[in-house]
Amino acid sequence: MQTYLDIVRRVLETGEEKADRTGVGTVAIAGAMFEHDMAAGFPLLTTKKIPFRVVASELEFFIKGITDKQWLQERNNHIWDEWATPVKAPYGHDATAKERMLNERDLGPVYGFQWRHFGAAYRGYDADYSGQGVDQLKRVVETLKADPGDRRLIVNSWNAAMLPEMALPPCHYSYQVTVIKGRLNLLWNQRSVDTMLGLPFNIASYATLLHLLAKETGCQEGKLVGFLADVHIYKNHLEGAKEQLTRDPNKYPLPRIETENFTSIFDWKAEDTKLLAYESYPKISFEIAV
Repeated sequence: MQTYLDIVRRVLETGEEKADRTGVGTVAIAGAMFEHDMAAGFPLLTTKKIPFRVVASELEFFIKGITDKQWLQERNNHIWDEWATPVKAPYGHDATAKERMLNERDLGPVYGFQWRHFGAAYRGYDADYSGQGVDQLKRVVETLKADPGDRRLIVNSWNAAMLPEMALPPCHYSYQVTVIKGRLNLLWNQRSVDTMLGLPFNIASYATLLHLLAKETGCQEGKLVGFLADVHIYKNHLEGAKEQLTRDPNKYPLPRIETENFTSIFDWKAEDTKLLAYESYPKISFEIAV
């Protein structure tokens, strides 16, 4: 996708050096926008290989409101391995802190908990939260079916009162759905944007969510838009970013996704959605900054 590569190029060409929490250091810009029309295909990068299986299983994790990273690990998804709720494993860069974080399975009230139980008291990954808090996702789905023209279809992950309990404060902190002429559009807000490693996953994840909401409501798939704030490239990602810009985004067409046996977004499993006709350049390895 040229839109994504334009963001990468802009950070490389105009970004300023900025220190960050991880200690790795970044080159950053203030503000960018990603936009893609789903009619053009599914926005999974073709200039490097992206594991859609990992994207989809994390989205299922969010939709189900799960906060136990072992659930992800059992599905061979390790993108949350290094994090844990600071209540049980305080954040730190030393070896002892990193080991505690790695071994603790509780992530605290992160994304999915806020989507499905906003405002409920958090009592650990293994508590039963049925009927507790505000089910923001369910409310959006019900309103979409009853009044698709509503302009208040918002899910918020940023619960300021619970940030100290979260493994990581939400980077993509809210999203809104709007339906125009039968096309369902999804717009998300992101405070912190790891351009090379995180953003391609965020794009594919919200595109999948858009796809599922469209199936749930019978709408056509519309636009995916991301409003991006602190857009950065980690210093140890700079060479990989430059390599990616040498690759032709038009060499491979965008793939498609297809969801089988769909009954409800709340019953959906990652393996129900198949990635079709995906071709790409080889993977570029980027080390995660914790």
